[in-house]
Amino acid sequence: MSTTAQPALIFLLTTLAAGGMLWTLLQPRLDGGSRASDRFGAVAKGHTPVPPDTLKSMGRKQSVEEALREIAEKETGAGGKRRKVSLLARIRQAGLGWSRQTFYIFGIASGLLSSLVAAFAFGISPIPAAGFGLGAALLIPNTVVNHKRKKRLARFIKELPDALDVIVRGVKSGLPLSDCLKAIAAEAPEPVRTEFKAIIDDHSMGMPLSDAVARLSERVPVPEATFFAIVIAIQGRSGGSLSEALGNLSRVVRERKKMKDKIKAMSSEAKASAGIIGALPFLVAGALAAIAPDYIALLFTHLIGNVILAASGLWMLLGILVMRKMINFDF
Repeated sequence: MSTTAQPALIFLLTTLAAGGMLWTLLQPRLDGGSRASDRFGAVAKGHTPVPPDTLKSMGRKQSVEEALREIAEKETGAGGKRRKVSLLARIRQAGLGWSRQTFYIFGIASGLLSSLVAAFAFGISPIPAAGFGLGAALLIPNTVVNHKRKKRLARFIKELPDALDVIVRGVKSGLPLSDCLKAIAAEAPEPVRTEFKAIIDDHSMGMPLSDAVARLSERVPVPEATFFAIVIAIQGRSGGSLSEALGNLSRVVRERKKMKDKIKAMSSEAKASAGIIGALPFLVAGALAAIAPDYIALLFTHLIGNVILAASGLWMLLGILVMRKMINFDF
């Protein structure tokens, strides 16, 4: 090699080595910059490249949020406030076959009977007797419907875990969900049988199964029915193990039932005390009527006595409602 070519070769090798080192150092930054530019461009165009796993999880989360939002809107309405239950809905939830006219006739009959009893059995003057009749006409029908409704909803909550276990076993054995629901509609005790039969009827008329189950929470306004509707809606949109989800729901419902029984046991003493306090005025009045009937008869034979009796009954009712609110726990 000549002496003139040697410096040129050294310069060439040095240049290649320096270029390789610079490329090694700057290449990650150059690629990162290009990827960042691509992301900025994608964001500017309205879409962002996301890995497939992330896309799948985002889609599932979005489906869950949409299902929860739709069910919440059905329960509360567009204003976000819980819808007021209509009279016919309360009668249907109580399991009574009454119409609106039947409810009103029952109320009028209760009011007339109460007025007659107050006027002739207790000797109350006509105006206070009419007031008692009006109060009975408003109170007795609603009390009957609310009592029947509360008992029916409690029976539904009690029987729902067994129905969920039937669905879990049927799904694990390979049966479709609709066939499991038909089995419950045919063999489950009331009121679960009637409510699941309504689901099957809606589904047979062409309604999607998730929508038919969502109507269950409208007919039976308890959290357990809402949980069941949410599980079916989420499974129908985003997939997943239905048997596992319903098994977890069954355990949750049973644990809620245990918690309610525990709360009932813990508040039984306060309820007994409230019952004794509420019964004391009637016991004292009965004792006075037996010992000194002329003394207590003034409350029923004079107008001032009627006003005092009505005011005392009103304040006693308010006290009972306050005590009831204090000893009733919700969770």
